[in-house]
Amino acid sequence: MSVTVLTSVYRLRALYRLQRIQAHMQMSSHVEAEVLLEKVGRAGVITMNRPKVLNALNLTMIRQIHPQLKKWESDSETDIVIIKGTGGKAFCAGGDIRAVTEAGKVGGSLAEDFFREEYILNNAIGSYRKPYIAIIDGITMGGGVGLSVHGRFRVATEKTLFAMPETAIGLFPDVGGGHFLPRLRGKLGLFLALTGFRLKGRDVQRAGVATHFVESKKISELEKQLVDLRSPSTEDVSRVLDSYQNQSSLDSEKPFVLEKHISDIDRLFSAGSVEGIVQNLKADGSDFAQKQAESLSKMSPTSLKITYKQQQAGAALSLQDVLVMEYRLSQACMRGCDFYEGVRAVLVDKDQSPKWNPSTLEGVSDQALEQCFSSLGDKDLKF
Repeated sequence: MSVTVLTSVYRLRALYRLQRIQAHMQMSSHVEAEVLLEKVGRAGVITMNRPKVLNALNLTMIRQIHPQLKKWESDSETDIVIIKGTGGKAFCAGGDIRAVTEAGKVGGSLAEDFFREEYILNNAIGSYRKPYIAIIDGITMGGGVGLSVHGRFRVATEKTLFAMPETAIGLFPDVGGGHFLPRLRGKLGLFLALTGFRLKGRDVQRAGVATHFVESKKISELEKQLVDLRSPSTEDVSRVLDSYQNQSSLDSEKPFVLEKHISDIDRLFSAGSVEGIVQNLKADGSDFAQKQAESLSKMSPTSLKITYKQQQAGAALSLQDVLVMEYRLSQACMRGCDFYEGVRAVLVDKDQSPKWNPSTLEGVSDQALEQCFSSLGDKDLKF
């Protein structure tokens, strides 16, 4: 083969390699970041960017959000932080439970790391020194609640759907649920925690989960006004949010969805145990009470008992102390079997027929419950 031909072959190969590299780089650049972190004016803006999975929160996202939040908190050029989701359907529908389940089954470190780092992020939001505004436009559950509810401002729209449905998958309302839920009026928080009841739109604010209600069509205008604020105080942000809420009359004439049941919830859910609550509901006879009894009968008995005790204890604890407690509980759930069975029945096979173990409330011993709350020693959550 002549030198000229050989040179041509090498050149072609090099060109082919270069084309492959370029094509790969183009493909990589088309892979969108799972969370977008940008400065807009003097605002730090966090956008959850996994619309196909309803912006579910994973460990990669947590590891990007937390250091950026810390950076903005000490940055003199950043006045406020806004957090939102893309896709129009969800703010953040929860944590990446499937990945955690797979890791938990094989003893992978993700089952420890995910909860630890998520809770540390929740605490950072709860103690944030600058105005933190969560725009919860769409589904907001589980991990999405943790990213929003501990911040100073939470803006719901008519598209907001809030729930903490963890007892249905063998878990408990974590991400600080033991802190904010007991602080809602009366027994409302305990009711939401045990039943996973869904609140929509303006009702999310009426319950006290959101601080404001603004119609979805006004959100981009609201964001622009927030971003344009110069060195705003918490009061300045509050004023802007109040003014947009005052312009939002949608559903204002409708009463709170649980309004006529509030006194029943306070009465029926004030028993000294989950068994007592179930007894109250069954004895009550009203349609509402029967419906709640039926709902509780489908939940993991272990989860219900953990949740009841978590809510009782959390009412008197700081957010940090609640998160330490919840980390212990998360790891107890990883060691148990109901979480894996709940995820299988609700999210994987979707047969909605979990086989809980123990299968009754009476079967969950006080000793087993105590173990869930006991210290993990040097593996306890530290801030």
